[in-house]
Amino acid sequence: MAPPAKSRARDWVPWIKLLLWPLLLFNAVRLGIAMYSVQTGSDVNALGADPIAYLTHQTGAWAAYSLGLSLAMTPMRRLTGWPQWIRFRRLFGLFAFFYASLHLATYAALDLGFDLSHLLADIIKRPYITVGFTAWLLLVPLTITSTRGMMRRLGRRWGQLHRLVYLIGVLVVLHYAWLVKADYFWPIVFGVVLAILLAMRWIPQRKRAGRSEHVA
Repeated sequence: MAPPAKSRARDWVPWIKLLLWPLLLFNAVRLGIAMYSVQTGSDVNALGADPIAYLTHQTGAWAAYSLGLSLAMTPMRRLTGWPQWIRFRRLFGLFAFFYASLHLATYAALDLGFDLSHLLADIIKRPYITVGFTAWLLLVPLTITSTRGMMRRLGRRWGQLHRLVYLIGVLVVLHYAWLVKADYFWPIVFGVVLAILLAMRWIPQRKRAGRSEHVA
């Protein structure tokens, strides 16, 4: 007898994750190779005319992409009826934190030379850095509590805590928009995608709440 369709689909999840790892790591590896090329002089233009700005943009962009993919997993489950989408949410979330940390480290190390007093002053005085740092800070507890063990320990509070990811998404849009200053195309694109994902989560919840009130 052939195994149920759900079992066959579940068997593919580890293989898909195995494929996703190199895809998600690709940009970090590419940037690392480019940095090495610049430092050794084999390709001084590997990071463009402004290497620090290029590294900052690339790490920030991939943090946003990974976060968006993480947010898309619940809507994808509802749209397709395939529950295994949720099993990719943690992977995308961890890579969002990974690239966000690289983004912050690039700014702190390469732009400020690890001058923590300057970094603190920027966090306080420059709004786009304030919201960007806040987004990273909120990602920390979500990353720490992303394991199954923490899900069991926290119970219902785990879901309440991880709703912060939507606030993080809003902060990322603000950070991106303030950062670019003039070309708002990609911040608008990410903002629209975030709004759609929020609506896809909020509308079914409102419908369920309405049905519950009707039954009561």
